[in-house]
Amino acid sequence: MALQYNLSKVYEISENDNDFALQIVSLFLEEVPVEIKSMKDAIELKDYTRAYASAHKIKPTLDLLGMDMAYDDNMLVMTWTKQEGKRKEIKDVFKSLRNRVEEAVVEIKKDFNL
Repeated sequence: MALQYNLSKVYEISENDNDFALQIVSLFLEEVPVEIKSMKDAIELKDYTRAYASAHKIKPTLDLLGMDMAYDDNMLVMTWTKQEGKRKEIKDVFKSLRNRVEEAVVEIKKDFNL
């Protein structure tokens, strides 16, 4: 049972199309972990532009998959990049985001037998 994600939006826009849901979760598995890694590196380097680009790229996917808490963390990262904040203050937020994504990856792989 999914705890880290919710496919209700996916099924709503696709009229309960399971193939579409599989495409969406596959896209999540391919792209989001890569962007999380890029965001981690960018935060460490205080590369605000790159961190923002990664956060912005995963924003719609987090929303579509009903990952509300990860979405909120991601929005905080985006705000941090705009304000060019201190790296220390964003580390816990990023850690939370990364953990939520990692947990969702495990759940999705299990739920979809991937």
